[in-house]
Amino acid sequence: MTYTLASAALAAPLFAALGAMAAIGPITDLHVNNTALSPDGYSRDTVVAGGTFPGPLITGDTGDEFQITVYDDLSDDNMLTTTTIHWHGLFQAGTTNMDGVAFVSQCPIVPGNSFLYDFSVPGQAGTFWYHSHHSTQYCDGLRGPMVIYDPDDPYLDLYDVDDETTIITLADWYHTFAPDAGLVPTPDSTLINGLGRYTDGPASDLAVITVTQGTRYRFRLINISCDPNYVFTIDGHTMTVIEADAQNTEPVITDSIQIYAGQRYSFVLEANQTVDNYWIRALPDVGTTTFDGGLNVAILRYDGADEVDPTTNQTTATMALAETDLHPLDPTGVPGTAETGGADVDLNLAIAFDATTLQFTVNGVAFTPPTVPVLLQILSGTQDAADLLPSGSIIGLTRNQTVEISLPGGAAGSPHPIHLHGHAFDVIRSAGSDTYNYDNPVKRDVVNSGVAGDNVTFRFTADNDGPWILHCHIDWHLAAGFAIVFAEDTGDIAADTTVNIDAWDGLCTDYDASGLA
Repeated sequence: MTYTLASAALAAPLFAALGAMAAIGPITDLHVNNTALSPDGYSRDTVVAGGTFPGPLITGDTGDEFQITVYDDLSDDNMLTTTTIHWHGLFQAGTTNMDGVAFVSQCPIVPGNSFLYDFSVPGQAGTFWYHSHHSTQYCDGLRGPMVIYDPDDPYLDLYDVDDETTIITLADWYHTFAPDAGLVPTPDSTLINGLGRYTDGPASDLAVITVTQGTRYRFRLINISCDPNYVFTIDGHTMTVIEADAQNTEPVITDSIQIYAGQRYSFVLEANQTVDNYWIRALPDVGTTTFDGGLNVAILRYDGADEVDPTTNQTTATMALAETDLHPLDPTGVPGTAETGGADVDLNLAIAFDATTLQFTVNGVAFTPPTVPVLLQILSGTQDAADLLPSGSIIGLTRNQTVEISLPGGAAGSPHPIHLHGHAFDVIRSAGSDTYNYDNPVKRDVVNSGVAGDNVTFRFTADNDGPWILHCHIDWHLAAGFAIVFAEDTGDIAADTTVNIDAWDGLCTDYDASGLA
């Protein structure tokens, strides 16, 4: 997908660095397999899409129908061999059965089988990603970028290049299989566009992003990690943020972006510096927090520069991005009334960690995936949210209720990146702020819960029938119980969910018969 003739000429150097991140979609096959990879110089078996890490870039245009057949070719029982795919940030209106959350919206696909994810994206465009939503499987590698382009993007005049060469993924990488890694393991390395180094490891290749002096680039920055947030900078350059989590924002100039697991930003970078090499830096909050020896870095290389490592010094941030700096390009108004608790449903979510059970709880309950997916329970006739399993983790909502979620900060493992499926929400109070914005707060789908003293608050409208999970996007925390499910308008879910029901229902039959539960 491209909007410039110049970008074709720029693609080759980056493809060489990344192993050819050619785009696929919107109608395509995606094979999930076990592949031995060494992205940081340490060889290990993985669970990946298309044999690469990250998986192949999936693209389409706003309004497209995506038909992605996922094949489970897994056989290494050191890791999960059943799988699902979640399309992070897509609302799945009318196709809640395509959301890909194991035991909420589907049963997993078993080895040797496939499943067609068939969904449309009306009114959605921007930067997304996809990943396994089955236990901690994506920590073993099953994650990749996804972009939905808008031919009428209001910011087309701000950049010259926006294509496969301008994707930047940030990921943590582990040398231990996820099932054996422990409760909250420490990452061994940071990978930028699938390449990196680890402490005392070999001087492995680093990702190189090539730019041409005088050209403007729309970079799409995606944190596909299982845990860390990163402080992202590019030596000697500023960035103009124009998108947060697939929502257009008013332009904000910054020199430092803190990005949490699951979050995405688009920023415009003008290649206006001297022809040279510059360090791209992504400093994690956990793991090895240094740039020594080529850790946590990639290279921005201007056409004509020597193919050598940069010698640039880290720019001292003077314009670090704050979430409260971000405002929607076309504000639609915050649902409810302009006062604390001014929604139809006001929920305070108390997050705690039980050191005895080693589980996170939300309002005293740890989420334990049921044996029968929540959606299947609803389609089988269970209409009262109180009767749905897992008990205590399901909150019923009626259509078009306004919902306010309040999250006190400071729980163990903070800060937590909180992600809501099926919706974007208005962040009326951000971490680090005690101010409520009811006029033009940023709209997004992953928010940092903050630390002690914070009370992050957001609102959404229950206008998308289905069971939608709200969870911490630190995948280790989700596996330890950090989640709840909103069951929206259960009485109409059956009528509104009509795509591929027979094949979807067969997933549970095959899974139950497989003996892999």
